[in-house]
Amino acid sequence: MRVFLFVLLLIGAPLHVQASPIQIKNKEITLKKVEIEQYGLDIIDASFIDDTKLNKLMDSLEVEVYQEPQNAFFGKDGRIIAENPGATLDRNKFEYLFRELYYSEKDGKLLVPVYRTYPKVDTGLLKEISTKALGSYSTYYNQRNAERSDNIALAAEAINNTVVFPRETFSFNQVVGERTVERGYKKAPVIVKGELAEDIGGGICQVSSTLFNAVDLKGIQIMERYAHSRRVPYVPLGRDATVSWWGPDFVFKNLYNEPILIRASSRNGKMIVSIYSSDTVEYFNGDAE
Repeated sequence: MRVFLFVLLLIGAPLHVQASPIQIKNKEITLKKVEIEQYGLDIIDASFIDDTKLNKLMDSLEVEVYQEPQNAFFGKDGRIIAENPGATLDRNKFEYLFRELYYSEKDGKLLVPVYRTYPKVDTGLLKEISTKALGSYSTYYNQRNAERSDNIALAAEAINNTVVFPRETFSFNQVVGERTVERGYKKAPVIVKGELAEDIGGGICQVSSTLFNAVDLKGIQIMERYAHSRRVPYVPLGRDATVSWWGPDFVFKNLYNEPILIRASSRNGKMIVSIYSSDTVEYFNGDAE
């Protein structure tokens, strides 16, 4: 089957905010009548469409046209980068147009229909939930250990701008992802069974521990947290949260009535995590399940 693909760039951005560098590519795909005619049940009766083949076609087209929506977020300069909508296949409309053209006696083309999808966090919401500071915590690290400093910076950037909606849970491992060389993580000191060793991603437990202390709030339920097997120097005793990709995770749940925003950064030997929400944020009393 021949598919003719044209890429169009959509232009435009909301006012009063910096335009996002990520532009949506709306993939326009056209199917000719001769291509559509290939989806009949030739063995039985060409007047019937092979639904299995049609569903496989729609699955393939869905992958082709899909564009993930991008949340609004704070850039490094502190300005808001506007959200970008995504796109996906309009399966119901496509199937209707496909069948209409298939059974038509006229020649023609089918423009594959797509519709926009929108991110959960737009500029308006981001502005609203960045007005009230709920908590903040800072820790310090040795900049001379370049590898560990780089790992901390990568993990801090991974959790930065994360929005956790009411009743949602945050998983450090899920948000940060696997710590691999391919993703930029380096070997640095870690604690394994009470002993110091070196492993990929060493140092990110400082990020998870800083986050734990920042979100230790009335409206946050700590779901999963583990201590190191020996004391760590960057937080007081009992205030750490160790993590590893194949092991412990740090998980919490938002019990506020509003989304919370995580801002994290590391520079000049200082790691800081701040938690924000809207002016109307309140704790959901007694509902922690």
